Amino acid sequence: MDIIVCVKQVPDTTEVKIDPATNTLIRQGVPSIVNPFDKNALEAALQLREKHGGKVTVISMGPPQAKDALKECVAMGADEALLISDRAFGGADTLATSYTLAAAIRKVAKFDIILCGKQAIDGDTAQVGPEIAEHLGISQLTYVAKIGVNGEVVTVEREHEDGYEVIETKLPVLLTVVKSINEPRFPTVRGTMKANRKEIPVWTAADLVVQEQRLGLKGSPTQVRKIFTPKQRTQGVIIQRDTARESVAELMQKLTDAKIV
Repeated sequence: MDIIVCVKQVPDTTEVKIDPATNTLIRQGVPSIVNPFDKNALEAALQLREKHGGKVTVISMGPPQAKDALKECVAMGADEALLISDRAFGGADTLATSYTLAAAIRKVAKFDIILCGKQAIDGDTAQVGPEIAEHLGISQLTYVAKIGVNGEVVTVEREHEDGYEVIETKLPVLLTVVKSINEPRFPTVRGTMKANRKEIPVWTAADLVVQEQRLGLKGSPTQVRKIFTPKQRTQGVIIQRDTARESVAELMQKLTDAKIV
């Protein structure tokens, strides 16, 4: 079984800063991590490989430093890693990103399952995975919490707020997974040594069969008009009087003064 896992290097959420002039995330000097949901996707891929055999290839689109994220994935157990990096890809929204990743996957050519995290923690759109499936013309199942493979048939449990939906489809398929599907393993010493020696191939726009106008900012119909950091909320007021009646009376007075009631 050949499995492709799409991963993204994202800023550590505790360190996110926004450039007020460009309305974009400031990534320089900010610690980066592998998107947590993508780690769940990689763990699901490794478990499928352990059960059915095959190969796990990890792909990421990003700047050169995204190699660090790919090497961490290799240290966890991925067989191969590939970086898609080019200035032409800069400023891509989810549509342009998924188009570029789909082009890279077509070049890889051999796959049975594509796995993605349900969303990236920096954008929270949950769009890239399903859009890749649309570009490739294959089935997609999202919010997957359990995966079973029997020959060419894939059975999944799809997570909902009130339960699970069991769905079957045939290979090839793209799956996006939720956090509850597993607990990602830690990199091993042997895996880390392998990752340190690993040369990560880098594909540019020239290496892919793509239309230039569909890449990066040119191929992104999404326009960000404004982005800002919300003001930090002040701590609430604790009301504690001798009796419940007195506490309620003071609370109602404060709500009235604030014109809430």
